[in-house]
Amino acid sequence: MENPQGRILSTHLDDTPPHVVVEVAASISCARCASGKGCGAGLLGGDDRPRRVDALIARDLELDEGDQVRIELAPNNLLRASSIVYGLPLLGALAGAAGAWLSGMGDPGAALAALAGASLGMLAGRSRLQKNQCLRAFTPVVTTRISTASN
Repeated sequence: MENPQGRILSTHLDDTPPHVVVEVAASISCARCASGKGCGAGLLGGDDRPRRVDALIARDLELDEGDQVRIELAPNNLLRASSIVYGLPLLGALAGAAGAWLSGMGDPGAALAALAGASLGMLAGRSRLQKNQCLRAFTPVVTTRISTASN
């Protein structure tokens, strides 16, 4: 997937950590997703309105309002985020179904236990994602200035 490009709407350089608000087109930029052969991340988006994203600033990058920039999320952070969002509920569902099977609860009991395990996994993921340090790891970073506002 291609890293999105956007225009800086506002800068917050005195905040901790310094960040900018970037307006990014919400259209599908991945060729596989656009052809319907991707992971499906864009299926539920529905609209093509631009979105505003808070993004951190890479070191030694001077930015002003109106600059065109490229933002990215580190691949290892993307993997960590997806393992929290998808992996914890899946692990919970498997643990619940296995526990029900081992205790001899039958198919209806295993289904309910899997549902309960998936729900606990979702709650655990949500709890983890709400922690400030976790959120900061999943914040996109402005890595490149493509053009300045005066161009």
